[in-house]
Amino acid sequence: MFNHLIYQIQDDICTITLNRPEVYNALNPLLIQEITRAFALAGEDSSVRVVVLTGTGEKAFCAGADLKNGITNTGSLGESLRENYNPMILTIRNLAKPVICRLNGVAAGAGCSLALACDVIIASETARMSQIFVSIGLIIDAGSSFFLPRLIGSQKAFELASTGRIVEAKECLELGLINQVVAVNELDVKVNKTAQMYAQGATKAIGLIKNLLNQSYHSTLEQMLALEAESQDIAGKSNDFIEGVSSFLQKKKADFKGN
Repeated sequence: MFNHLIYQIQDDICTITLNRPEVYNALNPLLIQEITRAFALAGEDSSVRVVVLTGTGEKAFCAGADLKNGITNTGSLGESLRENYNPMILTIRNLAKPVICRLNGVAAGAGCSLALACDVIIASETARMSQIFVSIGLIIDAGSSFFLPRLIGSQKAFELASTGRIVEAKECLELGLINQVVAVNELDVKVNKTAQMYAQGATKAIGLIKNLLNQSYHSTLEQMLALEAESQDIAGKSNDFIEGVSSFLQKKKADFKGN
């Protein structure tokens, strides 16, 4: 099904693993298109309730664009963003299911943007992030200009973007770029525990929450209040809402089915 990534589903958890270890999982046009297709498949599959995105090996999550293999198949960097990178990021952000980044190593350039597009980032203590674009005379892209200032503020975002410096996992946590940092040998345990929590959660409501937060970045209070009311109507008609209320009244754990 895929040439440059591994796509697996087990216990309602879809794991998408970038699989180009020989180039530290760097992004070429084919891999980008496969990532987009993999997330679309996960979105269409009702058995999938959470997605985990990671990379093969322990050194790199994703080293960014594959400069040796060519970062564009169009001859234009802007067109490459429009045709490849932008659809990939939008597919992740528009997925009505939680996405966990298992940050197993370095995330640089567009690889960093890819990690920031996820809903939750759990990092190994050896992981690092870098907006390295400027080191080759390029601007930040693949959504970093959107994510960075919202996560860490405009001044810190400018610093990281204009210097391209490497940010170690501990500082990433302190800045608010990631959610958690764990020891290397604890990464899988923590990611699996978090994924299982979401896989057993109210998936429909979580998807609606994700959409609300996406809209809040550029909406007024009045618009958000209206969208909350609209989304709550949808959540209130779900089977999970019925199960949630019933379980609350019976003082037992809810058995959510994600619909």
